Amino acid sequence: MKAKRKRKRRLRRQSPEDRERRWIRTGLSWSHTTTAAATPPQLEPHHHSWSHTTTAGAMAQPDIDEGLYSRQLYVLGHDAMRTMGKANVLISGMKGLGVEVAKNVVLAGVGSVTIQDQGSAEWTDLSSQFYLRESDLGENRALCSEKALARLNSHVRVSACTEALNQDFLRNFQVVVLTDSSLEEQRWVGAFCHTNNIRFIVADTKGLCGQLFCDFGEAFEVRDSDGESPHSAMITHISKENPGIVSCTDEQAHEFTDGMQVTFSGVQGMTELNSCGPIEIKRIGSYSFSICDTSNFSEYEKAGVVTEVKQSKTLSFLPLDAALEEVVRDLDLLVVNDYGKVEKHQNLHFGFRALHEFKQKHGRLPKPRNQTDAELLVAMAKQLSTAANFDKFDEDVVHKLSLVAAGDLAPVNAFIGGLAAQEVMKACTGKFTPLKQWFYFDSLECLPDQEDGGLLTEEACAPRSSRYDGQVAVFGADFQEKIKKQRYFLVGAGAIGCELLKNFALIGLGAGEGGHITVTDMDSIERSNLNRQFLFRSEDIGRQKSEAAAEAVKKMNPSVNITAHQNRVCPESEGIYTHQFYSGLDGVAAALDNVDARVYLDGRCVQYQRPMLEGGTLGSKGHTLVVVPHLTESYGPASSSGQKAIPLCTLKHFPHRIEHTLQWARDQFEGLFKHSAENVNQYLSDPEFWARTVARGEVEAVEVLEGVYANLSDRPQDWTECVTWARIQWESLYNNDIAQLLHCFPPNHVTSSGLPFWMGAKRCPHPLTFDPANTTHMDFVVAAANLYGQIYGIEGSRDHEGIQKILSGVRVPEFTPKSSVKIAVTDEELAESKERKEEDKAKLEELELKLLSLQLPSQNFRMVPLEFEKDDDSNFHMDYIVATSNLRAENYDIPAADRHKSKLIAGRIIPAIATTTAAVAGLMCLELYKLVQGHRRISSFRVAYVNMAVQYYVLSQPGRAPTFTVAGKQFSLWDEFLVRGREDGREEMTVEELLKHIKDHHSLTVTGLYYGPAVLYADYCDHADRLKQRVSDLVRVVTKTELPAQQQMLEIIPSFAEDEDCERVPPIRYLFR
Repeated sequence: MKAKRKRKRRLRRQSPEDRERRWIRTGLSWSHTTTAAATPPQLEPHHHSWSHTTTAGAMAQPDIDEGLYSRQLYVLGHDAMRTMGKANVLISGMKGLGVEVAKNVVLAGVGSVTIQDQGSAEWTDLSSQFYLRESDLGENRALCSEKALARLNSHVRVSACTEALNQDFLRNFQVVVLTDSSLEEQRWVGAFCHTNNIRFIVADTKGLCGQLFCDFGEAFEVRDSDGESPHSAMITHISKENPGIVSCTDEQAHEFTDGMQVTFSGVQGMTELNSCGPIEIKRIGSYSFSICDTSNFSEYEKAGVVTEVKQSKTLSFLPLDAALEEVVRDLDLLVVNDYGKVEKHQNLHFGFRALHEFKQKHGRLPKPRNQTDAELLVAMAKQLSTAANFDKFDEDVVHKLSLVAAGDLAPVNAFIGGLAAQEVMKACTGKFTPLKQWFYFDSLECLPDQEDGGLLTEEACAPRSSRYDGQVAVFGADFQEKIKKQRYFLVGAGAIGCELLKNFALIGLGAGEGGHITVTDMDSIERSNLNRQFLFRSEDIGRQKSEAAAEAVKKMNPSVNITAHQNRVCPESEGIYTHQFYSGLDGVAAALDNVDARVYLDGRCVQYQRPMLEGGTLGSKGHTLVVVPHLTESYGPASSSGQKAIPLCTLKHFPHRIEHTLQWARDQFEGLFKHSAENVNQYLSDPEFWARTVARGEVEAVEVLEGVYANLSDRPQDWTECVTWARIQWESLYNNDIAQLLHCFPPNHVTSSGLPFWMGAKRCPHPLTFDPANTTHMDFVVAAANLYGQIYGIEGSRDHEGIQKILSGVRVPEFTPKSSVKIAVTDEELAESKERKEEDKAKLEELELKLLSLQLPSQNFRMVPLEFEKDDDSNFHMDYIVATSNLRAENYDIPAADRHKSKLIAGRIIPAIATTTAAVAGLMCLELYKLVQGHRRISSFRVAYVNMAVQYYVLSQPGRAPTFTVAGKQFSLWDEFLVRGREDGREEMTVEELLKHIKDHHSLTVTGLYYGPAVLYADYCDHADRLKQRVSDLVRVVTKTELPAQQQMLEIIPSFAEDEDCERVPPIRYLFR
């Protein structure tokens, strides 16, 4: 206590400014020196009032917390994350937009975030400020939000300020963000930041419109403009001339462009290039480019990889005062997002300026739907546009802005807040191309269509002291009642799912009588989720995502009616998600992470005629899609992805990229430690296993059953035998197999056409010699031995010294390559080699006898199959993958990959970041507004494609549902022949009655009925007896399968006499239960 009093006396003797600077400086190192009990010194009442939140978890880590940031690291990289971890960010304004920016920035992992707001919580704030409750009304918004923001990330120091900004205070930050600020404040803060090299961002939203501005100073270095991996290509030839011409393999076109700089590695012959610095190139064609003068270099022999060198660039920004005027003259300062709205967004520039003027003059924003205020705002904006010599002024745009300006919408804040937070991260790191410099956004097409009787009144949009006042101001009270009664099905409670649920709670979706949200997700919460799935906390790890997310949104809005499921949405769950379930929905939202699941859900929505909102992200990239019945196209069937499957022969014998060796390593893991154990267990427990395996083909059966025999007959008895097995595996994979390959195809081998065999994509390998002093060699043995022990229940060890002692006594069998071995060069040859051979039948008979004669340790003996888990660093899985892949890469002179990159590729990780997720969810919910109102004009809807790394924002109309013609009538994918097979308690229809129903109701003569691949009825066959059968009975008979008890509908494809040549027809959707 005495020490505290002395410290207080010292602080009183200092000036307020000195105390503030000292507090900020010590605050920067708090993570090194304080515990949860620490509190900052209190400043004098007339100066900034501060509170500060820290936790014991905020103690500095030696490096990046990869367990938490793993998915974000694949977007930003380690260097950018380390730089960002030192940055101090100020976010001014804690209404809905400010808290959205702060949430994303805290999740990202900056050094510190200070939130500043002098205002108190009001009813309107609750429409979008997810950390405010009704009990917070009248309290300071920053103080109310501080603790919740601090809990998002224990590595980030979060503090709150409740006093006005001043220059001394601003000096403590590298990035300053203003939200809910006056133009006067923006001007002086912007000027100060520009002069003092502080990155400056303005973000604002008004109803359905948003604004973003960035000024990163006069010389801002962008270290990586797009975040993409450097392009690379394999070399087939380099000419010796001026300039030298580089030819690449024709496996795929190179992606180099004029002016790029590249480096060379692994070039044989013309080795001078391997030691050259970056060389500028000029593109010649898809497979060639020119470089420097190579006439004095050695002759090119073979091999080599050319790799792009990312170049930094310096950008210069105008200060706010200058940019306000210049954007009218220079459209390059306006980042376009909807190409049909360029002039509209120029008008919004004057509209937002006029709003500042209006508020300064009247002390408030224009009242919702008040025509007098709208006319005043239009006049102000017109005057500004005239002064700027802007001749494309549009009164309607500013008029609509005025009508909605008092609104505060969660989806708009989510979108603009996501973008603004991404700009903060760019400002901190120099990673990605920053906004240069203005961005305007509007979704005014969300407003009800006046031509359809959607005229809103001032009374309908007036405040009601309700948590939805910010939304009522835009859409009116009747809309609010309608959205509260909506019934929605959300599939996925991951990153996008959490953001959607937050928005759903704020806008009141399903929060009224009859309204409901069903959310399903079968996954449980992992630590890596916490970096972007912001509804979850560390204490939720291990819980079901859907349950934790439902609980979290109930706290945001207690009125929300929500039920959590843990089901996968797939054919197996159709007993839960039935015709009746979908019929009771108003719509579906897809927050899924794979194409197959999206395609399935899309099919259900088409089948049950329900709208679907769909969105996805990949790092800084995102997309949204709205599917509207009888209006737009659907998500559609899965198309062939851009990623081609790696040929099997490439994996087995001819890898030339690290992706090939990593996939090979993953296949080794699955084969050795998962499938082998599963096969043994099935052999021991399933009497049908033998017959089922043989039915797959004798070649494959021999391979599987030889593995079963080997695993049972050669099972290890102790840890020493596990290490021995791992050492012999090493020798087989990295020495013997390569020696055999080179025996079949020596380094100087030529093809039948006289060309070198080892050229182009075929890299000539070399065997490795085991060296216990080599770290990678030992990493393989340690990981392989431990994993081998795990599948047999033998305890392993990480004791390298003990393992090396065992290795010294291991006798590695001699190996001699065999001339009788034939190695397939193409996948076609590989397939031919797997054709049935007479000796395979004899091998199967021999294996059967061997397996029957085996003595097992006990009748209950079982192996332990391992499921690959990339995020557990203690389980040896990634240790094995990294070592296995890099050793094979060494065989083939392929540059190795570190653990981080290996985990991305082998673990098939989808890079993710909270900013993109928030923006995508915001755009999805703007489409939700249109669906709830029942918009039917396709021009009202938007699909979006964004790449926040490079300022690529494209919003456009969705495609119309394609049509087709049957017997002169036009149909689309949304059309169907819905038939109720049982009505009024009567018996189910017969096939004959079904045909008559189609003829009577649709004037079409059915000539055939098809259920999947099965032919139920065809008039050209002798199917007269089938006409009298009940439809569902006929399906059972023809398919020889029982229909699941939960199935209510059969989708049957007909053919018609009136148009037998048509390629597509509407399905008969036949309800039989």
